[in-house]
Amino acid sequence: MTRPLIVGLTGSIGMGKSTVAAMFEAAAVPVFDADAEVRRMQGPAGGLLPAIEAAFPGSTGPEGVRRDELGSIVFGDADALARLETIVHPAVARQREQFLETNSGASMVVFDIPLLFEKGAASLVDTVVVVSAPAQVQRDRVLARKGMTEEKFAQIQDIQLPDAEKRARADYVIDTGTPLDETRAQVQALVDKLQADLHS
Repeated sequence: MTRPLIVGLTGSIGMGKSTVAAMFEAAAVPVFDADAEVRRMQGPAGGLLPAIEAAFPGSTGPEGVRRDELGSIVFGDADALARLETIVHPAVARQREQFLETNSGASMVVFDIPLLFEKGAASLVDTVVVVSAPAQVQRDRVLARKGMTEEKFAQIQDIQLPDAEKRARADYVIDTGTPLDETRAQVQALVDKLQADLHS
């Protein structure tokens, strides 16, 4: 059975990855958003709640995972974080398989995976697209977010591979330090190229 070309989409915080993912969707390419799946499975009546509550008592409620409580338990505790990941990652992998089955007729799909390189997920995809922007643009975007601080930004950057390294390992780079129309044109050009390569 032939399966779609799998495009891995990644990029550091504030680089515009969600915006680019939406542009792929607008270009009729199905997108699997790993973070959105996790939020859904950790939301009200989400499938992961019983396992998370059992591992971390008091971290969930009718509204789903209590992010602050769970965050304070796992933040800075490598063992607790690893325990949480053994609950979350297999569930996301099952959802991803299901997404592939649902979209098996598509010529290509996008896996939106924030920590693609960091978590060794590059082996799941056929080609890697990194979303990037100049460092100052990234910084301005991130620090404009509600509740974001210089310290939090630094901590997030510490667990993410440097942008330069991501760019070096990418098959394609989408630059979002440009007006939206230019970014959209880059995405469409890439979709056209990948489609053409599939049919050549």
